Amino acid sequence: MTHSGHPLARRTVIKGIGAGVAAGAAAAMPARAATAVATEGGEIWSSEYWARKGDVPLWMFRKRLGAPKPGEAARPVLFFVHGSSVTSRVFDLNVPGHGEYSVMNEFARHGFDCWTMDHENYGKSGRTSGNSDIASGVEDLKAAAEVITRETGQQKFHFLGESSGALRAGAYAMVAPERADRLVFAAFTYKGEGSPTLTKRAEQLEYYRSHNMRKRDREMIRSIATRDKPGTSDPAAVEALADAEMPFGDQVPTGTYLDMTANLPVVHPEKVLSPVLLVRGEYDGIATVADLEEFFNLLPNGDRQFVILPGTAHSVALATNRQLFWHVTRAFLTMPTPIAT
Repeated sequence: MTHSGHPLARRTVIKGIGAGVAAGAAAAMPARAATAVATEGGEIWSSEYWARKGDVPLWMFRKRLGAPKPGEAARPVLFFVHGSSVTSRVFDLNVPGHGEYSVMNEFARHGFDCWTMDHENYGKSGRTSGNSDIASGVEDLKAAAEVITRETGQQKFHFLGESSGALRAGAYAMVAPERADRLVFAAFTYKGEGSPTLTKRAEQLEYYRSHNMRKRDREMIRSIATRDKPGTSDPAAVEALADAEMPFGDQVPTGTYLDMTANLPVVHPEKVLSPVLLVRGEYDGIATVADLEEFFNLLPNGDRQFVILPGTAHSVALATNRQLFWHVTRAFLTMPTPIAT
């Protein structure tokens, strides 16, 4: 497990005011060991790492303001978990001339120690004969957690997962509650009932059962941003994502698609003990409001919120209204500890 670091020039931040529809109530929670502090200047430092899950190498990436220094105050770790059809590049996208798209840059500037990884059979990580399902993703996160603790000294992290990445993060939080601080589930699905996306996807269920890989070309990547509501993402951002993804090949694993069409629910709300923010795009076809409300109402921790982002579809990371997502996420992750319980 080695790493190398290099500074990146600070990019211009497009600042916006977020809006959404939220529901939630605060409950007692332990004070966090590290506090994010907004910073207006400084260079973003980045570094690559490798975790190992048995014989499988797993690529990890980190961004924060400034290189780590001995004896400095701990910063809160925010770990980004990618979905079924893309790699971790979705969280660190560069779209010249179209504003900031790197959510890792955004949260690094606000004092977070940002991490992500490519799951098994994705991106730079090792290739196997497996289908990289949700259970496999949980094992990936276990391996990643050891690297993060070694490098930061932190035992507990925030997780932000999008789509099946939210399922991976939730499933991990069920088995490792001591590692999970605050959880952000974006484009999440619980049981999948009434989902037009999953209904369509289920037409290929037998293929997912019998094949561990599926086709993922440029047009498929474009469809992530157009299948629910065209116009909610900038085409330039989608093309930039496709440019970043295609060097890793035209196939991705079927495991998460199989889980979402045949094995839901894979995250059981009563077993998720951490505070949770559920974020749904207004036009997201992967889960109905009723599906998410059922999950939300069964969460045992009273510190929970459910936010609907207007003018947004499935991918909140690629959305034209992505600053709304940044706003509600930052507000949730920096909530003060309640006094009255």
